[in-house]
Amino acid sequence: MGTLLGIDIGTSSVKAAVVEAESARVLAAAGREVALHTPRPGWAEQHPGDWFEAAVAASRDALARAGVDGESVRGIGFSGQMHGTVCLDAAGEPVRPAIIWADTRSGPQATALLADLDPADLAEHAPGPPVAGFMGPTLRWLREHEPETTARTATVLLPKDYVRMRFTGEATTEVSDAASTWLLDIARGEWSGWLAERCTVEPGWLPPVLGSAEAAGGLRAEVAAALGVRPGIPIAAGCADQPAQALGHGLLDPGTDSVTIGTGGQVFHPLAAPHVDPGLRMHTFNHAVPGRWYALAAILSAGLSLRWLRDLLGMKGLADAYARLSALAEGVPPGAEGLIFLPYLAGERTPHMDPSASGVFLGLRLHHGPAHLARAVMEGVTMALAECLALASGMGDGEVRQVVASGGATNSAVWRQIQANVYGVPLAISAGEEHASLGAALLGGVAAGVYESVEAACARLPRPTDRVEPDPAAVAFYAAHREQFRALYGKLREDMHELIHR
Repeated sequence: MGTLLGIDIGTSSVKAAVVEAESARVLAAAGREVALHTPRPGWAEQHPGDWFEAAVAASRDALARAGVDGESVRGIGFSGQMHGTVCLDAAGEPVRPAIIWADTRSGPQATALLADLDPADLAEHAPGPPVAGFMGPTLRWLREHEPETTARTATVLLPKDYVRMRFTGEATTEVSDAASTWLLDIARGEWSGWLAERCTVEPGWLPPVLGSAEAAGGLRAEVAAALGVRPGIPIAAGCADQPAQALGHGLLDPGTDSVTIGTGGQVFHPLAAPHVDPGLRMHTFNHAVPGRWYALAAILSAGLSLRWLRDLLGMKGLADAYARLSALAEGVPPGAEGLIFLPYLAGERTPHMDPSASGVFLGLRLHHGPAHLARAVMEGVTMALAECLALASGMGDGEVRQVVASGGATNSAVWRQIQANVYGVPLAISAGEEHASLGAALLGGVAAGVYESVEAACARLPRPTDRVEPDPAAVAFYAAHREQFRALYGKLREDMHELIHR
């Protein structure tokens, strides 16, 4: 069956993985860092050409590490960071640096959209609330502040779509990434004129929308020569990074959710229908699988909270800092002996959608030390994610029977057990790494005809073998603990806002 190449356009780096098609096993992976530019506070930009060069270099390195003949590569797929905006002129050249998801300059535009629109209309037409950094609000900001940019713009693409265009010569997007722009009708999988009009977006700027596993073109000869592979290899349209990771985990249908604890935290909840949260506390996007959707809930300071504590305790330079924190937390009972942590160090998204929310340690007494702080941080992050899980599962499609965990928190035995106990369901630890690149490669295999469908591709994935069962006594304790955690934001919200704006 040969091999497949999956390329993930991330924020800090571009990664590539070579996958054995028969076993869906990653043979080798490589990455190249890309620069992030912040020309003003709150701005976040990257040069699209940097992504392309990093993609070529990482792919070449991964192929060399895998030790495979370039002739064995049957298909290529892409995944990438969501929401970003690449403005191209009529010749397909970037008009300005890309504005990516982390950019907050369009906050006033997002706020204005939310204030001007009826919540019922939003729930009918939009995938969730408008957010700074999404393509729709960003293009509205460009209209208002950089009219010279929009005057030269002929096409707008998402980050991975730009790189794929450089590989194929075709400017297109696909349904899962287009869903994250705040410009797509997620039920129909087509651009929404209603949303485009409100974001002052020219319909002609928006490229054709393909299916994620659909072939978007063949590999151009000059890129093939740089990679050492055959020209004309089918290239899948690909998908956004969150559904790509879900594919890498084999998450297609309701019943199993994924929770990722990286810098931030994400809950991925598969849906069989495009339900949108009427409270606009999270987003619903199209999955890479035809006829599937997912609810995406997110918190901003997951692993970031533990990193903050690490630095606060003077452990920043220690290679084993996180292992030490885990050992400390393991010596403290559930509930950290009366200490609760609210992980809103950078504001919060789901469920509060409040950039002015603040972090809190509540219950501090003289007996509390670093071990209690570490335990409370792990518990607070997990309880915040449990609120995301509860909100997502409340949208229907059955109960969550299992959670697949990934990210740095899975390296901590105590944090794994805390997750199982707080979520109250078995925790499966994801096998391997580079799940986004793996998911992208599987889409490349479908586009090339190696697999007959996305479902057939995911059926070849190895299943997680490491499983953590919840402890019934701890589950009962945390259920009560979560009630207190849930009530604190409402009680402290006004004080948080007053302090941050003082």
